[in-house]
Amino acid sequence: MKIAEIKELLANNPNEELLAELAKDGRSGVQKLVAAYYKKQQAEQAERERFAKMLMYENNCYNDGAQFVAGVDEAGRGPLAGPMVIGAVILPQNVFIKGLNDSKKLTAAKREQLYGEILEKVLAVSVNIVSVYNIDRLNIYRATQEGMAQVLESLKIRPQAALIDAMPVQAGDIKTYSLIHGDALSASIAAASVIAKVTRDRMMEQLAAEYPQYGWAHNKGYGSAEHMQAVLEYGATSWHRRSYEPVKSMHLPPAEPVPNKIIRLPEEADG
Repeated sequence: MKIAEIKELLANNPNEELLAELAKDGRSGVQKLVAAYYKKQQAEQAERERFAKMLMYENNCYNDGAQFVAGVDEAGRGPLAGPMVIGAVILPQNVFIKGLNDSKKLTAAKREQLYGEILEKVLAVSVNIVSVYNIDRLNIYRATQEGMAQVLESLKIRPQAALIDAMPVQAGDIKTYSLIHGDALSASIAAASVIAKVTRDRMMEQLAAEYPQYGWAHNKGYGSAEHMQAVLEYGATSWHRRSYEPVKSMHLPPAEPVPNKIIRLPEEADG
């Protein structure tokens, strides 16, 4: 067989008989292809084992009698401008999503790719757009707790348990478990972190078109030097949090009373 033919065969789940035959082939090109095949197989196995560990907390909930387990995480607690976005996700029990991890450890391109795959595989997913008004009214800690409870209640499938990144949350009869660094420990929380992060980043990029001077397309509302300087030069917008410095010291009137907004994803699935 030609090298190109062997390469194609190795890309399509070769059987043990073929692999044994190729192992006897003395051509260096063939041996390199075989070695690359086994290296890829080992990497995929290691990834599956890593992901299996990320399902440990979910499996504990299933073993305790839960049928559905949600993961919850937020994006945007710290920025000077823009809403906070909270994601809630229910994954199937035997799911596998290659490369899923804490959204902060992923590139923007990888988050976008995973966002699409998560939406294809989830049983239910909602986001809560927590308004600047409620962040200022409640403080960020309470706004996060309230927003997480709201998004859990909004899921089209009601979970019996929820794994939440770091925050203690009460949501009716749903058993909630707070996990420190949960977005790196739980697949469900990691999926929620990707959904929240991608949703918020897209929002900030859209707002950047309206307010280009603040650099939101790349700083996403965080207090970068460029953003802080723009606030001093141009003042604050309705998207700036009044309870965060340096806007707080400007003594501006409160933000418009805007409620949080729950969105079930994908939006088209609900008409």
